[in-house]
Amino acid sequence: MKILYLETSSKNCSVAISDNDKLLCVCEEVSDNYKQSESLHTFVEWALEGAGISMKEIQAVSLGKGPGSYTGLRIGASSAKGFCYGLKIPLVAVNSLDTMIEPFLDQNYDYIIPLIDARRMEVYTAVYDGKNGKELSQTEAKILDETSFEEFKDKKVLFVGDGAKKAQEIIQLPNADFNETIYPSAQYLVKKTLEKIENKEFEDIAYFEPFYLKDFHGVKKKKSPDSI
Repeated sequence: MKILYLETSSKNCSVAISDNDKLLCVCEEVSDNYKQSESLHTFVEWALEGAGISMKEIQAVSLGKGPGSYTGLRIGASSAKGFCYGLKIPLVAVNSLDTMIEPFLDQNYDYIIPLIDARRMEVYTAVYDGKNGKELSQTEAKILDETSFEEFKDKKVLFVGDGAKKAQEIIQLPNADFNETIYPSAQYLVKKTLEKIENKEFEDIAYFEPFYLKDFHGVKKKKSPDSI
């Protein structure tokens, strides 16, 4: 089964293709300018070319559903829905935090904690078992302070993600490691996607919405004196 993977929840615009569990191609780029709107469809074309297949051969689309960048998630979801509608194929959605832990499983960490940078001292986070990747706490928006995660002070913990930098500045955990260079990536959607396909956990394409976790807060324009 050939599957297209899209991950657009962060600064990393990421596309991958697999044939079942065999990864055929990955195309991604981390940019501070959030280039999903410019790059996503180009990356899809490059990934298809690299995998040596055509779009008509894709049998399912998997999307990193968030949490993360509101705009990035909208772009990814719209593209995924479009592909699924056009090809009449199913949509699978996976928590973007899940993709951040897989490279570090079974490396002698008791816990792996992704931290996606939100505003100010806030992060999107969850706690995973460091050996098997099982989610131990639900994804949440968390305000970091000196006492955050202190329940893990006697454990070997790895914090990953662009929120790890500000966490390292204030969290006092003697056995913690921090890796701020990790972003959600389409190549690590494969395992969870295949599990969901096997269990027939497909999304309703018409009603699917990304996992925003929080409402979008835009900048309100001031009313002019002449407005009613």
